[in-house]
Amino acid sequence: MRTSPALRAAALAATATVLLPLTACSDDGDDGGTGARPSVASTAAPTATPRELTSQKLDWQPCPAPSTAQGSGTAPSPLPGGTGWECSFMDAPLDYADPDGRTVELALIRAAARNQDGRIGSLIFNFGGPGASGVATLPSFGTDYDTLRTRYDLVSFDPRGVGRSEGVECSDDEALDKRYEQDGTPDDAQEEKQFVEDLTSYIADCEENSGDELPYVGTTNAARDMDLLRQVLGDEKLYYFGISYGTELGGVYAHLYPKNVGRAVLDAVVDPTENSLESSIGQAEGFQLALDNFTADCAERDDCKLPGATSEEVQDWIAGLLADLEEKPVPGLGERELTQTQATTGIASALYSKETWPLLEQGLDEADGGNGGLLLALADSLNGRSEDGSYDNSNAANAAVNCADSRQRFTLEQTKEALPRFREASPVFGDYLGWGLMACTGWPVAGAWDTPDVSAPGSAPILVVGNTGDPATPYAGAKAMAAELGKGVGIELTYKGEGHGAYNGGSTCVQKAVDGYLLEGKVPKSGTVCE
Repeated sequence: MRTSPALRAAALAATATVLLPLTACSDDGDDGGTGARPSVASTAAPTATPRELTSQKLDWQPCPAPSTAQGSGTAPSPLPGGTGWECSFMDAPLDYADPDGRTVELALIRAAARNQDGRIGSLIFNFGGPGASGVATLPSFGTDYDTLRTRYDLVSFDPRGVGRSEGVECSDDEALDKRYEQDGTPDDAQEEKQFVEDLTSYIADCEENSGDELPYVGTTNAARDMDLLRQVLGDEKLYYFGISYGTELGGVYAHLYPKNVGRAVLDAVVDPTENSLESSIGQAEGFQLALDNFTADCAERDDCKLPGATSEEVQDWIAGLLADLEEKPVPGLGERELTQTQATTGIASALYSKETWPLLEQGLDEADGGNGGLLLALADSLNGRSEDGSYDNSNAANAAVNCADSRQRFTLEQTKEALPRFREASPVFGDYLGWGLMACTGWPVAGAWDTPDVSAPGSAPILVVGNTGDPATPYAGAKAMAAELGKGVGIELTYKGEGHGAYNGGSTCVQKAVDGYLLEGKVPKSGTVCE
């Protein structure tokens, strides 16, 4: 499942993924009478791209520091051995139905392969979201993929609407601070009114600041951009590593261009058969599973800072803490307070990776003592907020792509009717994710599909890697993706572990299987299990 709009590019130790409350969904699937413009994301074959674009020459230069929209920071450091990161821009049609018309600039990054004599081509990464900046993210994990750099240039990009690729702009920093302080789980009519007004104001900001781009930022156009990038890089086939939402993007690419697939890996797999309601409920179940595992681990340890002799007792204590924060926030960072909604976001952030469980334990303990700084910092990482108070555009891009893709919309009444199912899926995250169903209600662009078509007859084998303990993209998604890709195309690999994604989860078995496939073309037997 693609992640939703209130939990942002999470646990940096895992992968960049966005969990804002998911795109909206309705029983009838109409546009609510809003007169929304159509999304330009049809899976019909586009008009041929002009040769002046497919043959364009890229001007690679040393990479600058990430922009504010990409998340700020410093220029990427060279890789071990001294290889530097290079950046460039590629022109792509704004509208592939009008390929000779206006173009958009897409930001790119690469690190050259170590063995140029044995070089296979460019391995293109998408780290998820939608909304994550590949240009800012790839250098953070460059050493994790160093084995793959023996035969590939490592390449990533900011998809259209993301980061430096003419990033979508919505609300300003001050308005976003207020938005994230708002109660995300309204309990009465007045809170519901405030929730709807805030959502309406946010969408109006998106339309005012980026209305001309919003119809063109969907996943189908991003897949077409990848095929253009393949050609511009000089590769006959696409070599691809997609993570989280990047698996959906990879599946859509394979459907559009099955004959152009070379070797592709999909890790932390979105379920392409689920609509937005089903995906949101699945994500609630996934985060509840991760919380169950965290609290069970805590209860078994004598040194755990949280009270409770069982997993259930620890969770009851957490639920009590969140209820207290709804009534009385505690001091956070500077003049900012930790609210219930921000605390829930912070908890989810730390559940993306087992490596961040100690931070979660510490943050909960400190919040109980009146210091909400750590949980607020974890929430900020998901919400895209830097220490200087500026926000990147990942959540704006996330909303734009989700709403351009999904045609489903939820009314206030339908959302409230669905809440019991969410509460059953997760006592902690249910309300939080359930209210997120309204994220696209009133969006100015009508979505393209209920679920994406990822069938890819004639494609080369695609390795689909599922993690049984993944909170954000539940394990069942891998089996569904492999089946939808088609017999002989989707090759399923299972990792029995924790965290979002498997390749960087510490499993030598997974890494050997993926490396052997990408570097040597050795296709694992479908159904292989790594402990």
